[in-house]
Amino acid sequence: MHCIRFLAILSALSATLLAGCGALPSLPDRPRKAVYQGETFAAEETFSRLFDANVDDTCEAARRALLSQGYVISKAGGGLVQGAKSFQPEGEVHVEIGFHVVCVSDGPKQQVATAYVSAQQDRYALKKNPQAASLGVSALGSISVPLSSTQDSLVKVASETIPAGEFYDRFFTLMQRMLRENTAEH
Repeated sequence: MHCIRFLAILSALSATLLAGCGALPSLPDRPRKAVYQGETFAAEETFSRLFDANVDDTCEAARRALLSQGYVISKAGGGLVQGAKSFQPEGEVHVEIGFHVVCVSDGPKQQVATAYVSAQQDRYALKKNPQAASLGVSALGSISVPLSSTQDSLVKVASETIPAGEFYDRFFTLMQRMLRENTAEH
Protein backbone atom coordinates (compact mmCIF):
# COMPACT_ATOMS: atom_id res chain seq x y z
CA MET A 1 0.00 0.00 0.00
CA HIS A 2 2.81 2.37 0.88
CA CYS A 3 4.47 1.58 -2.39
CA ILE A 4 1.35 2.54 -4.40
CA ARG A 5 0.91 5.79 -2.45
CA PHE A 6 4.63 6.61 -2.99
CA LEU A 7 4.28 6.04 -6.77
CA ALA A 8 1.14 8.22 -6.88
CA ILE A 9 2.94 11.09 -5.09
CA LEU A 10 6.01 10.67 -7.32
CA SER A 11 3.78 10.72 -10.40
CA ALA A 12 2.01 13.90 -9.23
CA LEU A 13 5.32 15.62 -8.51
CA SER A 14 6.68 14.66 -11.93
CA ALA A 15 3.58 16.03 -13.66
CA THR A 16 3.86 19.30 -11.69
CA LEU A 17 7.53 19.66 -12.55
CA LEU A 18 6.89 19.01 -16.23
CA ALA A 19 4.03 21.51 -16.32
CA GLY A 20 6.25 24.10 -14.67
CA CYS A 21 9.00 23.55 -17.22
CA GLY A 22 6.57 24.15 -20.06
CA ALA A 23 5.65 27.52 -18.60
CA LEU A 24 9.23 28.79 -18.63
CA PRO A 25 9.82 31.48 -21.23
CA SER A 26 12.03 30.35 -24.07
CA LEU A 27 15.28 32.19 -24.46
CA PRO A 28 15.60 34.10 -27.71
CA ASP A 29 18.30 32.96 -30.11
CA ARG A 30 21.35 35.16 -29.97
CA PRO A 31 21.75 37.01 -33.22
CA ARG A 32 24.64 35.53 -35.13
CA LYS A 33 27.13 37.80 -36.78
CA ALA A 34 27.52 37.02 -40.48
CA VAL A 35 31.02 35.99 -41.52
CA TYR A 36 31.38 38.90 -43.96
CA GLN A 37 30.76 41.31 -41.05
CA GLY A 38 34.23 40.42 -39.75
CA GLU A 39 35.95 41.61 -42.95
CA THR A 40 37.67 44.87 -42.03
CA PHE A 41 39.40 45.62 -45.34
CA ALA A 42 42.08 47.37 -43.30
CA ALA A 43 45.40 48.43 -44.78
CA GLU A 44 47.27 45.58 -43.08
CA GLU A 45 50.05 43.75 -44.83
CA THR A 46 49.26 40.26 -43.61
CA PHE A 47 48.69 38.93 -47.12
CA SER A 48 51.13 41.06 -49.14
CA ARG A 49 54.75 42.24 -49.23
CA LEU A 50 56.75 44.53 -51.48
CA PHE A 51 59.93 43.01 -52.95
CA ASP A 52 62.85 44.79 -54.57
CA ALA A 53 62.65 42.67 -57.74
CA ASN A 54 60.58 42.38 -60.89
CA VAL A 55 57.46 40.19 -61.16
CA ASP A 56 59.23 37.16 -62.64
CA ASP A 57 61.96 37.08 -59.99
CA THR A 58 59.44 37.62 -57.19
CA CYS A 59 57.21 34.77 -58.34
CA GLU A 60 60.25 32.55 -58.89
CA ALA A 61 61.24 33.19 -55.25
CA ALA A 62 57.71 32.19 -54.17
CA ARG A 63 57.89 29.01 -56.28
CA ARG A 64 61.28 28.06 -54.81
CA ALA A 65 60.10 28.82 -51.27
CA LEU A 66 57.13 26.49 -51.69
CA LEU A 67 59.21 23.78 -53.37
CA SER A 68 61.77 23.91 -50.55
CA GLN A 69 59.00 23.09 -48.05
CA GLY A 70 57.57 20.12 -49.96
CA TYR A 71 54.69 21.83 -51.75
CA VAL A 72 53.67 20.43 -55.12
CA ILE A 73 53.43 23.25 -57.66
CA SER A 74 50.36 23.03 -59.88
CA LYS A 75 50.83 26.32 -61.71
CA ALA A 76 53.75 28.74 -62.12
CA GLY A 77 54.04 31.56 -64.63
CA GLY A 78 52.39 34.77 -65.71
CA GLY A 79 52.70 36.32 -62.25
CA LEU A 80 50.93 33.39 -60.57
CA VAL A 81 52.12 30.48 -58.42
CA GLN A 82 49.87 27.79 -56.97
CA GLY A 83 50.95 24.88 -54.82
CA ALA A 84 49.62 22.44 -52.27
CA LYS A 85 50.90 20.15 -49.52
CA SER A 86 49.11 17.31 -47.74
CA PHE A 87 49.29 16.37 -44.07
CA GLN A 88 47.80 13.58 -41.95
CA PRO A 89 47.84 14.84 -38.35
CA GLU A 90 45.60 12.00 -37.08
CA GLY A 91 44.72 8.52 -38.29
CA GLU A 92 41.48 9.37 -40.05
CA VAL A 93 42.05 13.10 -40.65
CA HIS A 94 43.66 14.59 -43.74
CA VAL A 95 44.62 18.28 -44.08
CA GLU A 96 45.68 20.06 -47.24
CA ILE A 97 47.17 23.55 -47.43
CA GLY A 98 46.91 25.28 -50.78
CA PHE A 99 48.94 28.41 -51.59
CA HIS A 100 47.93 31.04 -54.12
CA VAL A 101 50.55 33.72 -54.91
CA VAL A 102 49.97 36.62 -57.30
CA CYS A 103 52.89 38.90 -58.21
CA VAL A 104 52.11 42.42 -59.45
CA SER A 105 54.50 45.08 -60.78
CA ASP A 106 54.82 48.29 -58.81
CA GLY A 107 56.80 51.48 -59.27
CA PRO A 108 57.47 53.63 -62.34
CA LYS A 109 60.03 51.28 -63.95
CA GLN A 110 58.33 48.05 -62.82
CA GLN A 111 61.49 47.11 -60.87
CA VAL A 112 59.62 46.27 -57.69
CA ALA A 113 56.76 43.85 -57.22
CA THR A 114 54.16 43.09 -54.61
CA ALA A 115 53.42 39.47 -53.79
CA TYR A 116 49.85 38.83 -52.67
CA VAL A 117 49.55 35.50 -50.88
CA SER A 118 46.70 33.57 -49.38
CA ALA A 119 46.71 30.02 -48.10
CA GLN A 120 43.68 27.85 -47.63
CA GLN A 121 43.45 24.92 -45.25
CA ASP A 122 41.02 22.14 -46.16
CA ARG A 123 40.25 19.45 -43.60
CA TYR A 124 38.97 16.02 -44.62
CA ALA A 125 37.67 13.16 -42.47
CA LEU A 126 37.34 9.50 -43.32
CA LYS A 127 33.75 8.44 -43.83
CA LYS A 128 32.92 4.75 -43.79
CA ASN A 129 29.99 3.69 -45.97
CA PRO A 130 28.62 0.20 -45.34
CA GLN A 131 27.74 -1.64 -48.52
CA ALA A 132 24.73 -3.86 -49.21
CA ALA A 133 23.98 -6.02 -52.20
CA SER A 134 20.63 -6.83 -53.81
CA LEU A 135 19.68 -10.28 -55.02
CA GLY A 136 17.04 -10.56 -57.70
CA VAL A 137 14.84 -13.63 -57.57
CA SER A 138 12.04 -13.59 -60.14
CA ALA A 139 9.45 -15.20 -57.89
CA LEU A 140 10.27 -13.15 -54.77
CA GLY A 141 11.54 -9.79 -56.08
CA SER A 142 14.81 -8.33 -54.82
CA ILE A 143 16.33 -9.02 -51.44
CA SER A 144 18.94 -6.79 -49.75
CA VAL A 145 21.77 -8.68 -48.15
CA PRO A 146 24.19 -6.73 -45.89
CA LEU A 147 27.84 -7.26 -46.66
CA SER A 148 30.57 -6.95 -44.10
CA SER A 149 32.68 -4.61 -46.27
CA THR A 150 32.75 -0.85 -46.15
CA GLN A 151 33.87 1.73 -48.65
CA ASP A 152 36.02 4.48 -47.17
CA SER A 153 36.07 7.98 -48.62
CA LEU A 154 37.51 11.32 -47.58
CA VAL A 155 34.87 13.99 -47.05
CA LYS A 156 35.72 17.70 -46.75
CA VAL A 157 34.53 18.83 -43.34
CA ALA A 158 36.11 22.31 -43.12
CA SER A 159 37.79 24.91 -45.28
CA GLU A 160 39.22 28.26 -44.29
CA THR A 161 41.71 30.89 -45.38
CA ILE A 162 44.63 30.81 -42.97
CA PRO A 163 44.53 34.16 -41.12
CA ALA A 164 47.72 33.87 -39.05
CA GLY A 165 50.09 36.75 -39.70
CA GLU A 166 53.11 34.80 -38.36
CA PHE A 167 52.44 32.03 -40.88
CA TYR A 168 52.72 34.53 -43.74
CA ASP A 169 55.67 36.32 -42.14
CA ARG A 170 57.65 33.05 -42.18
CA PHE A 171 56.73 32.50 -45.83
CA PHE A 172 57.71 36.04 -46.87
CA THR A 173 61.04 35.73 -44.98
CA LEU A 174 61.79 32.52 -46.86
CA MET A 175 60.78 34.20 -50.13
CA GLN A 176 63.19 37.05 -49.41
CA ARG A 177 66.00 34.56 -48.78
CA MET A 178 65.22 32.72 -52.04
CA LEU A 179 65.20 36.03 -53.91
CA ARG A 180 68.63 36.96 -52.50
CA GLU A 181 70.04 33.54 -53.40
CA ASN A 182 68.60 33.67 -56.91
CA THR A 183 69.93 37.18 -57.63
CA ALA A 184 73.36 36.23 -56.21
CA GLU A 185 73.53 33.42 -58.80
CA HIS A 186 73.02 35.87 -61.68
